[in-house]
Amino acid sequence: MATKRKPLSTVVADGLSAKIRSGRLRPGMQLPTEAELCAEYDVSRTVVREAVARLRSEGMVIPHQGRGMFVSEAPAPRNFSIPEAALRALPETIALLELRLSVEVEAAGLCAKRRTDDEAAAIRTLMEQVDAQRADPAVVHIHYDYDFHLAIARATRNEFMHAFLSYLHPMIVPRFQLGHVVAPEVTDGYYARIHAEHEKIVRAIEKRDGRAARKAMRQHLYNSLERVRALALAAGIEATDAEQKAAAASLFADLKRPVSADE
Repeated sequence: MATKRKPLSTVVADGLSAKIRSGRLRPGMQLPTEAELCAEYDVSRTVVREAVARLRSEGMVIPHQGRGMFVSEAPAPRNFSIPEAALRALPETIALLELRLSVEVEAAGLCAKRRTDDEAAAIRTLMEQVDAQRADPAVVHIHYDYDFHLAIARATRNEFMHAFLSYLHPMIVPRFQLGHVVAPEVTDGYYARIHAEHEKIVRAIEKRDGRAARKAMRQHLYNSLERVRALALAAGIEATDAEQKAAAASLFADLKRPVSADE
């Protein structure tokens, strides 16, 4: 089996980290601008932002309001870390998602109880924005909704929950690109199912129903785990294209049926 390439955000983060550790980017120096990094690494702004977010979570860079990102004078010690090599194996990736689940279920409940009216409205708006994003219909992005989850964590008033999920953000980026095995009509069903799950979470938050919010978030993330398992299996099957498509179709058969508002 061919060796998987590193995600582009990891390539950029590793490159900047190497420059910081070697002294080419010294403490107190400003990082190049997003545009400069995009040009240097030939990547998009989204990739650059994910890379910088990782360096920030590791304490290697800090923001100066209105000025940009700077190399930390004294990088914060990393008391918790997940080696990137572990994320290359499916069992470890699933374990990471289970860790995320254990935090986010409670975050949803706290958000429902503590959120302001403005925050509830902002969460719904963000949900509608992210659920409408179909930048590349040939690619299924597992964690395209992470900003939505971060907004919920932010409204818990628990800075550690939000900080922890922010830390996971650049590491939980693994995406399975399955345009070659998942038919377009299945992809539509995939997004429709996620939107229905999001809607139940948001409704519970709007009603200040912590119990319902926890239940809806738990179901959403359990379903996400199953989608990861199914997508990984479909992507990793060593077979002909026809066999891959048949396997993916069977794994996603339930996504073709209509999703009711109450489901």
